[in-house]
Amino acid sequence: MQPSRVSKPMPLVTVLLGALLIIVLPLLNAVGLLSDYYLNLFGKYLSLAILALGMDLIWGYSGILSLGQAIFFGLGAYSMGMYLMLESSGKGVYGEAIPDFMIWNRVFELPLFWKPYQHFPFALLSALALPALVAAIIGVLTFRRRVGGTYFAILTQAIAYATWLMFNRNELNLGGTNGLTDFKSILGFSLSEPGTLRGLYLMTALCLVGSLLGCQWLIGSKMGLVLTAIRDQEQRLRFLGYAVADYKMFIFAVAAMLAGLAGALYVPQVGIITPSQIGVLPSLEMVVWVAAGGRGTFIGALLGAIGINAARSVLTAQYPEWWPIILGGLFVGVVVLFPGGLVGLPRQLLRLSRSLGSWRLLGSPQQTQQTQQTR
Repeated sequence: MQPSRVSKPMPLVTVLLGALLIIVLPLLNAVGLLSDYYLNLFGKYLSLAILALGMDLIWGYSGILSLGQAIFFGLGAYSMGMYLMLESSGKGVYGEAIPDFMIWNRVFELPLFWKPYQHFPFALLSALALPALVAAIIGVLTFRRRVGGTYFAILTQAIAYATWLMFNRNELNLGGTNGLTDFKSILGFSLSEPGTLRGLYLMTALCLVGSLLGCQWLIGSKMGLVLTAIRDQEQRLRFLGYAVADYKMFIFAVAAMLAGLAGALYVPQVGIITPSQIGVLPSLEMVVWVAAGGRGTFIGALLGAIGINAARSVLTAQYPEWWPIILGGLFVGVVVLFPGGLVGLPRQLLRLSRSLGSWRLLGSPQQTQQTQQTR
């Protein structure tokens, strides 16, 4: 599937999007036209849109198909979730200074690796740096060995599956299959208060707009030209003397950092993170978001992430068993019928209308007679 040709940064669209998310929606909430529930729901969608930006950065612009981006999302989410669990210590069922699930698992002392997460700055740093570090390690082991294409996609899928299995184990002291939940507060502010959730939404919107501007700047720079060249003519670029593996490792780490940021913003707004959000299926869904919105267009990636997750919220409430089939059918439809995604649809329809017009013109009696006379 070829990326859409609409690949240049669109600053006007970015400004309008920023105004809508940062100014208009909070104002609608303030005057009562948008409920706190829907504002919080939009915050969840926007955090996932940051994740889609990173996916489009590596797949749409750099040609690196990763089927394991949910790993980095999970690392960021668990980093923030650990802080939130410790922030809520003493407010649970047992009133102990450690999370309740540890008491259930007969762990009565806080594990050593949990202790730094008592501090918000460390949790935030971990949410950003840990995914980038893991991505860099994967990059060193793969890109330097020139593993790419389908082999890299399968490898990241296998790593995602292994990570899912690991996080399901109670011995890891991260909640097992139940994950981390029952968060009470963040930085001393109650998560049950509407004002806290509004603040989280606003922070998510600001991070999304900032991430979008940063990605557009990166792709518009010289490095962006090198990344798109890697996507289109990697071998030729290698012959020209460019360190292709280093560029790939860098952009893969940046995308992982965006995924970690998305996870850190997602957890306090949704209130839970489980291993089910780390495995293979969530990683595949991220690919569908980008493909449906328009690969190689940041705006398309945002539209795909927000639109599909909004549809998921509606459809799973009524037809939960049909959602995987709908998602799979959507991906097949995009690949076969609309390879440019939602953003590329107007251009494709215009080409189709022109083709139909030309066909009708060639098939008209007058044109047929003129063609025969010419012969």
